[in-house]
Amino acid sequence: MSASHPIKKFFNWRIAPKPHITLNDEYYTHLAPFRLPLILTVLTMLIGTLGYMAIDDFTLMNAIYQTGITFTTVGYGEIQPISDMGRIFTITLIIFGFVVFSIAVGIIAEVVKKGDFQKTAKERKMLYEIARLKHHFVVCYHNEFTIEVTKQLRANHIPFVVVDPREDLEEIAKKHRYPYFVTAEAHTEEGILKSHLSSAKGVISLAENVADNIAVIASARLYESEIQRGRKYLIIANAQNHEDKTKLLKLGANKVVSATTLMAQRINAMAARPDMENLLQEFLYKKDTPLDMEEAKVSKSSWLTLKKIKAAHLRDIANVNIIGIRQKDGKFIPMPKGDTIIMPESKLLLIGTSEGIYRAKKIIRKKEKPQELKYI
Repeated sequence: MSASHPIKKFFNWRIAPKPHITLNDEYYTHLAPFRLPLILTVLTMLIGTLGYMAIDDFTLMNAIYQTGITFTTVGYGEIQPISDMGRIFTITLIIFGFVVFSIAVGIIAEVVKKGDFQKTAKERKMLYEIARLKHHFVVCYHNEFTIEVTKQLRANHIPFVVVDPREDLEEIAKKHRYPYFVTAEAHTEEGILKSHLSSAKGVISLAENVADNIAVIASARLYESEIQRGRKYLIIANAQNHEDKTKLLKLGANKVVSATTLMAQRINAMAARPDMENLLQEFLYKKDTPLDMEEAKVSKSSWLTLKKIKAAHLRDIANVNIIGIRQKDGKFIPMPKGDTIIMPESKLLLIGTSEGIYRAKKIIRKKEKPQELKYI
């Protein structure tokens, strides 16, 4: 292992991550019926080889070859003269080979007919693909909300796994283009491990029943503490009313969306400021537009900590503007002036192109003042 490590490093080879639940036991259980024909085949080849060597003084390789062509009844004939006793032995070998072949075909037909092996093989392949995901979202429960949410995630190239206990989830996934899915209760250990929550960015729980959302949030936070995850999951849930929204926020959800409230806000925005709503719809809610808006956190070690906004020169370097600052205590400063001090662990609300925001975030994360700013 140690000798091959430099070679793997040179070629940038990486070991593919394995799922927490591999289904190996179930997989090999379905293969168990094939053991009998395999054992009979090996035993027949062994007996045939020893028989030809003992009866007609075949060499080892000739005996193996003669046994193989006889056992499989390919009809190549005798590779060297065989005695009468040898021919009787050959006939017995042919009959026994036919019996073994018939048993093998029957077992294969039975396994294929049941369909359990194919189902397990598909699920096993799916689990290995899910294990390769990084920073994905675990979307819990399929419904109308899930269909719309996953459309947006897919359009923005955000990976996701849909988890739902219904048995027809595979057909639903094909219809609504869910690339990854898990048939399980989202709040159970099976659902958590199969969706590879350990490498996920967060959870989106869209159950119509608030109790299911509560169970998902509680399970995700408990799993988070068990694996001692450094960065907390982003948990988003839906609620039917204000009371449910308050409950879910208290239990650990980061964001709770109420469909009725959200619809009312959008309608109000359209009625009060239709032109502005159209602008937001065009530039912020759609993918691949010239304008984007994101928050960038300023860590304690960032070179921007305790510096004035104008010292960042993000407009000059990345063509990005800072249109708001959210302090650590939650206070929001809209349209801050250039002399505003950037406090540690605050979040800068950036607006600009996607490429510009990406570059601005890299500048903000640096511990020392970037070289390109030393001459501005």
